[in-house]
Amino acid sequence: MNRTIKRASVFCLLMVLALLVRATWVQAYEGRALADDEHNRRNTIAQYAQPLGDIIVAGSPVTGSKRTSGGDLEYKRTYTRGDLYASVTGYSSQAYGATQLEGIYSDVLDGTDDRLKNPADMITGKQTAPGSVVTTIDPGVQKAASEALGDDKGAAVAMDPRTGRILGMVSSPSYDPSGISGTADGDTWQKLLEDKDKPLVNRALRQPLAPGSTFKLVVAAAALEDGLYSSVDEPTDSPDPYTLPGTTTVLKNESSTAPCENATLRTALKYSCNTVFAKIAADLGQDKVKAMADGFGFDSKELDVPVRASESVYPTGMDKAQTALTGIGQFEVTATPMQMAMVSAALANGGELASPHMVSQVTDADGSALQEFADGDTERVVSASTAEQLRSAMVTVVEEGTGTNARIAGAEVGGKTGTAQNGVDNSNTPYAWFTSYAKDSSSGKEVAVAVVVEDSGSARSEVSGNGLAAPIAQKMMKAALAG
Repeated sequence: MNRTIKRASVFCLLMVLALLVRATWVQAYEGRALADDEHNRRNTIAQYAQPLGDIIVAGSPVTGSKRTSGGDLEYKRTYTRGDLYASVTGYSSQAYGATQLEGIYSDVLDGTDDRLKNPADMITGKQTAPGSVVTTIDPGVQKAASEALGDDKGAAVAMDPRTGRILGMVSSPSYDPSGISGTADGDTWQKLLEDKDKPLVNRALRQPLAPGSTFKLVVAAAALEDGLYSSVDEPTDSPDPYTLPGTTTVLKNESSTAPCENATLRTALKYSCNTVFAKIAADLGQDKVKAMADGFGFDSKELDVPVRASESVYPTGMDKAQTALTGIGQFEVTATPMQMAMVSAALANGGELASPHMVSQVTDADGSALQEFADGDTERVVSASTAEQLRSAMVTVVEEGTGTNARIAGAEVGGKTGTAQNGVDNSNTPYAWFTSYAKDSSSGKEVAVAVVVEDSGSARSEVSGNGLAAPIAQKMMKAALAG
């Protein structure tokens, strides 16, 4: 063969091979990347080509779909009492994407999840009937929390201590996801983004704040587990007032008449004695307090319920004075309402923390389970004895101390109030906290709750955990026990 022809043939063959490799690469890799690209309009068209599957609360859907009047998106998402359940569902928007359960389970809800397909569907790429997401939410608890919070800025969480099931989750102010589910909702979207109270933020999971005196439960647990004190009724070594170690700063208690000097843990929780818990934190040291906080769930970067919660933080690298301040839930300690509900839940459950979750099942169109979330998957945080003692002290807080607004006739209720400083030198309105549990011996029902009120419009002198947060928790616990 002529050498020139031979070379030309080889060159052409190489070109053909290069084209085949490129075509294979485009189809097998770049094609998939293009198909998965969030800006690919075809994905959005396919997502809204049929009614979406539903998010279920107590056997009934709180979501729906309706046919659109024009354009290439045939259906859009609708919500039943969207403002009530927004902190659970999130939103599914044709223009702005999806969040929370809507986002996590979007493939199930729009029918593109491979688990919904049979072998023939997998080959043809046929879109199948969508599945549903079954939540653990109790509508009575959810409604009680929403109505009790009202127009106050804050959040509340309720969970079953034994199973970890989240019974209620409310963030205020809320919003109606129906108002941003279409393609022509730009004005509503912009108003939500510009709202200084950030209604799109789920405060129950995504707004860690100083927990104030509710954190004293963690410090008391650390003191008992470490053996610093053997009982909640043993006197502590606690001067009143207390000078922070290495400083001239004197820490006082809210009430000058409270019997805080050398008070027992029970009395110190009852009167919320700052001096006692600051001294205990300094005596234990930051490592021991942090170990206990982490056992309750602090410093976890992957707390998924299944929506991921922001990390609640117990700081490190502190001196003794700063460590003392963490003992009263200040300095750089932060916690979400979800986290503080977990503290009460673990103590209510004999020292074992059940993994919190607000989805029980993900199902196909026929109701068959694609995925199930186990109840009662627990880890021990403190001994049964420590938990029992702290529950007893929490009952004292509600019956005789700073948490009397949480009482429920005929039920065992324990709690802890908190009023956390906010801003430089507490220049802003303090946060009002309450974390608690309730048990009904006749029905066997239990619930743990945490509430934070960031701003109620009340005068600073009227802000307290018992005055603002405890009544909300009481209504939620009452609804849970009655449900």
